[in-house]
Amino acid sequence: MSIVKGFLVVLHLIGWAMTLGGAVANMKTPQVSKGMVHGVLTALVTGIALVGLLEATGGSVSHAKIGIKLVVALAATIMVFLGQRDEKKVTTGFLGALSGLVVVNVAIAVLW
Repeated sequence: MSIVKGFLVVLHLIGWAMTLGGAVANMKTPQVSKGMVHGVLTALVTGIALVGLLEATGGSVSHAKIGIKLVVALAATIMVFLGQRDEKKVTTGFLGALSGLVVVNVAIAVLW
């Protein structure tokens, strides 16, 4: 089971890296790329799968931490989809806020 958990963690981090990398790379010409959509969905789905796996195997879960991370991840997901849908809304500030959400989510995971 540790191999599955490790695989999911790697995919989760790659998803956030795709989202953050896409946001930073597109700062010059603000837009939401398809890679960012795939990245944020990968991070969201693998995060939920990791929590489910931990709960199923009897591991201890900090529900407060998971709840906060889920809210931040959902906010980032909504931003990506809104930016994909209406390109006029995407500015450097929009991408900066999205980048901030990704960094906050990773920081909560590492530091809490």
